[in-house]
Formats: sequence, structure tokens, C-alpha cells
Amino acid sequence: MSIWWSLRLRRDAASVPLARRLLLGAMETAGVDPDISYDLSVALTEACANAVEHGGGPGPADGDPAAEYRVTAYLDGEKCRIEVADSGPGFDRRPVPYREGPGGEAPATAESGRGLCLIEQLADHVHVRSRPGLGAVVSFDKILKWREGALLGLS
Repeated sequence: MSIWWSLRLRRDAASVPLARRLLLGAMETAGVDPDISYDLSVALTEACANAVEHGGGPGPADGDPAAEYRVTAYLDGEKCRIEVADSGPGFDRRPVPYREGPGGEAPATAESGRGLCLIEQLADHVHVRSRPGLGAVVSFDKILKWREGALLGLS
């Protein structure tokens, strides 16, 4: 058995916790280990926040494709794959977080630029596709661990 769901969400900050709660609820019900669920929910939050902030022009109108973004999640006995896609301007290259200091550490006061790096730390595999003017897709996978007696686990 597996769980698959897809959402079309308005590119609005209020949509981010909705996607996160839906993912957490599905993983809780299925019996995914809470630490894995937390990592994936933080990664999803970052990907959704990027789509909301960068996924279209300022103030998209109703009916405008840039007014929405899509989240798709798939859980099976072995892994979870999540994809967040927008139809915004995309970007020419993968954003690099602002770095400072001899060790290359990001300053504690930086308020942006860490999302993709955080996703990479939390997921097992990350793939970013972006075509300028045609949107961006961030997908990531994580191998699942299951609680004892989980509904979907390999137990």
C-alpha cells in the first residue's frame, strides 16, 4: 500500500503550513518515524516558502498560473518523494546562499538564501529543475523509517 497526494495551492504564505500539516498527518497515520517526518516537513516548508516567495511576479491575479504552485508527495514502503513546482520566472542558476567569514559560514543575521541548502541537509537526494521564464521544480527523496506496527511499513 502507498499514499500519493497532490495539491494546487495559492502562492500565499498561509498555504505553507497547510501543506506541512497535510504531510505530517499522512506520515503520522502511516506510521513514519517522527524524526523522519520532522525532517521532511521542514524540507517541504522550505520548498513551499521558496515557491511562494519566488514562484511568480508580484501580486498575481486570480486565474494567473503564477498565482499557484503545486505540491506532490508519494509515500511507499521504502521512501518518500516530494515535489514542489511553480510556474514563475525560474532562475538562471542554482541560488547560492550568502557566505561570510573564513570558514564560509552564513551569518546568523541572514534571513534568506538557506532554503535549498537546508533541504539538501534534510533529504537523501535533491533535484532542482529551473528554466528561466518557465518555473522551477524542487524534488527530494528520503528513505523512510517506520514505527513498530506501522500501516505502510515493511514490517
